[in-house]
Amino acid sequence: MGGLPRGAGKGMVAGMEQFLRKRFIHSTVILPLTLGALLFCGSDLEVMGANVSHIRLNQAGYIHNETKTAILMAVGTQTGSFSVVNTADGSNVFSNAIPGTSLGKWSSSFPDDYLLDFSAVTNCGVYYVMAGGVTSPDFTITNAEAIYTPLLTNALFFFQSQRDGPHVLTNVLGRQPAHYYDTNAVTYLPPDYDDNDVLVGGLTNTGGPNIDASGGWFDAGDYCKFVETTSYVEGMMWLALRDYPNRLSANGDFMGEALFGLNWLMRMWNQTNRILYYQVSIGDGNASGSIAGDHDYWRLPQADNVNLATNNAGYYAKSHRPAFRAGPGGSPISPNLAGRLAAGFALASQTLRQTNAALANECLEDAQTIFSLANTDPGTNLLTASAYDYYPETSWHDDMEWGAAELYFATAQTNFAGLIQTNALYYLQASAIWASNYLAVDNGSDTLNLYDTSAVADYELYRAITQAGNPGGLAVTQAQLLAGMSNQLASGNKEAGKDPFQFSQKYTEYNDPTPHALGFAITANLYQTLTGTNAYAKFGLEQRDWVLGKNAWGTTFIVGAGTTFPHCMQDQIGNLSCNLDGEPPIRLGATVDGPGEGTNDAGAMDGMITCDDSSVFTNFDSGTAEYHDGVAFWMNVEPAQDYTAPTILLFAQQMGELAAPAPTLAPAYSTNASFVFNLTGAVGFNYVLQVTTNLGGSNWTSLGTYTAPYSYTDTVAGSYSSRYYRAVSLP
Repeated sequence: MGGLPRGAGKGMVAGMEQFLRKRFIHSTVILPLTLGALLFCGSDLEVMGANVSHIRLNQAGYIHNETKTAILMAVGTQTGSFSVVNTADGSNVFSNAIPGTSLGKWSSSFPDDYLLDFSAVTNCGVYYVMAGGVTSPDFTITNAEAIYTPLLTNALFFFQSQRDGPHVLTNVLGRQPAHYYDTNAVTYLPPDYDDNDVLVGGLTNTGGPNIDASGGWFDAGDYCKFVETTSYVEGMMWLALRDYPNRLSANGDFMGEALFGLNWLMRMWNQTNRILYYQVSIGDGNASGSIAGDHDYWRLPQADNVNLATNNAGYYAKSHRPAFRAGPGGSPISPNLAGRLAAGFALASQTLRQTNAALANECLEDAQTIFSLANTDPGTNLLTASAYDYYPETSWHDDMEWGAAELYFATAQTNFAGLIQTNALYYLQASAIWASNYLAVDNGSDTLNLYDTSAVADYELYRAITQAGNPGGLAVTQAQLLAGMSNQLASGNKEAGKDPFQFSQKYTEYNDPTPHALGFAITANLYQTLTGTNAYAKFGLEQRDWVLGKNAWGTTFIVGAGTTFPHCMQDQIGNLSCNLDGEPPIRLGATVDGPGEGTNDAGAMDGMITCDDSSVFTNFDSGTAEYHDGVAFWMNVEPAQDYTAPTILLFAQQMGELAAPAPTLAPAYSTNASFVFNLTGAVGFNYVLQVTTNLGGSNWTSLGTYTAPYSYTDTVAGSYSSRYYRAVSLP
């Protein structure tokens, strides 16, 4: 994360325990035996000791034709060879010498660490590695679909279980509707917090109308809702839906989930009055305890469906949660929020253009208006959340670049009355200006994560310049954009060269290691797409593998991925609705922050179920990095929506887009009063059903988008002398 804790104040409300923002859980996943996939072999947490060597690798599995490496985490100098063994028959399928040079010292307990490369093993199967007298967990080598399909589906499950409001999915972890009074939320001015994130004074009513602030996703393990993080999540989710529509539709209702988040953002933005509301609920209360915050309670969200009196400390935190207004109607909007909101809305507009033109138009109008209100001279602090320390973001040129790039694409698709700007090149030029400003002011300060979206912005702007025919006079060139992406990747690669586990960052207190590693893996893929080179492909795989188990602690940081992963997240839903021993039900897909330099034990709270597996990992801490799998350790194991969203894009990238098969039916003809058209394309793919009265013409009219198989009944067919039907696969 870089900065201070998110969703977590530094102070304690008097007389109350306070949990901070991050949490955690654990389970075992079995991959289905399909598409040539092999059963994923799980194992219990191994008994880990400081006096035994260990082998760390990607526990989710390796794609058969990619680079495959493991790390021998040794208690001393190692010689001899290592082997890869097929579990099916015990045969040794590959052997090689342990490298003569160690990657370096991890800790006093593990002074020597060796890179074991077994890329030559390409046959699908279940294997383990033997080296230094120890064996690794079992792992698979198979196709990308077998590995990443369940992980992609798990990511969707996390967001479905993270829903707030009346439209939760009760078949997901038994979730129940929550926060009834959000449907009629009172609006307030931004509150004041001191340097310890303690509320100063009370809340000031705006005097404006109440709003419907229901729905949306909880931010993390708490129940606050922020535009700051949801706008980033929506941007990443719609980007994945636009670029991998068939892949995502074949793995669950990602479109429905993206629309769920979009609907909440559209409630937080009043297009008519040009008002943005940036937060629902209050995280931390005041010093006296007369006003409590969300972080002062440990409960399931439906426990907040109470009508508390105004003098009850939990009035604002639970029953009558405030919606905070960014400013009066038409006032400037903090550019980080303006840019990301514009990007998310414009990406939704692009993705929905063929299937829901009315909603696409509404998204584009919102995006253009918000972008036009961006405050491009924001001063010291950007508006992120209250308190600001939850999300101490400082970079915003990247968000404006991203927003403008997506507005170029969305505006180029259409031209309808009511748009502020119909010339798409206006946004192309604006995006180039903000890219140039980022390179001049912010370049090198961060890499892809919530706080820095420049890698995605550069990728999109590069594509936009190409689509526009590479016009002259732009403030930045495509070569400069590539150089910016390359510089970020090179900086991470350089840092990875100093770490025995090839991790791309220093382990600092608030550095968000997992989302940064995911960001590097995504950026490497984007860079390869633009350049056609694999200059950073190996580095990208190293970051992916680190998240999926090739780290000092031998755990993945995604619930349900691999054989060892979080059991004890600091997460209220996970702690109170799930098993804490790795057996279902668990919060599949939840992604946590991972290790850091020092950790904060937030202590126990009333209602919290005790869970702490930290002792399993203690022996693998170094002098600068610790990892705790315990419900009290928000810094390591609190899941968050902005941590999980990048996994959707990354896992889709790993598999690539599915080519939609052509519909199996030629245009059908009917003169009947009622006609049934059977859509028999590939199961799970989306098709636009179209109709015309003139088969030789071009005026096909859309009847809607449907997922095969589907039977459509046209009850008005008899009103026409003839009607023709066809199904067209989405691009």
